[in-house]
Amino acid sequence: MRPDISLAAVLVIIVFLMPLEGYVVRGGDALKLGKEKVTHLHFFLHDSVTGKNPTAVQVASPNVTSFPFSFGSVLVIDDVLTEGVERSSRLVGNVQGIYAFTGLDKYSLIMAVDFAFTTGKYNGSSFSVMSRNPISEPRRELAVVGGRGKFQLARGFAHLTTRFLQFPDAIIEYNVTLFHY
Repeated sequence: MRPDISLAAVLVIIVFLMPLEGYVVRGGDALKLGKEKVTHLHFFLHDSVTGKNPTAVQVASPNVTSFPFSFGSVLVIDDVLTEGVERSSRLVGNVQGIYAFTGLDKYSLIMAVDFAFTTGKYNGSSFSVMSRNPISEPRRELAVVGGRGKFQLARGFAHLTTRFLQFPDAIIEYNVTLFHY
């Protein structure tokens, strides 16, 4: 009886893998990646929660605390990216996405955001970050998990340094290394 079950299992696997094999071969021919590149980026993120024109808005909050930005708070952002630390310096793009406060003992965020460039040689391109951000630390590292345009299939890391903090508003310096095609 065992040989019949094994033969049936092999036939089922073959039937399911045959279409997959065809897609992989066809998909591989369609995607011409070229040589992998390394790009270093430097810019400043301006996160404004307070004031007349906030770029980050709280969309969910826990009902167990009175402090507005604590464990369980979720914000949606459309922050400005500039060339220099001053808000009036040259605009290079924006970052859109969400972040949630996830630290019970220390301030920490989980960020799912897309950094889009709107000027210069990277205009129309972006990279994505999905990472833990321990914001109470002065320097930290985030994971780059994807990209589009000139940053197709990006992976890499971003080193962050807080340059200004008047909680909850902040200016964060980004030094990013991207590996992409």
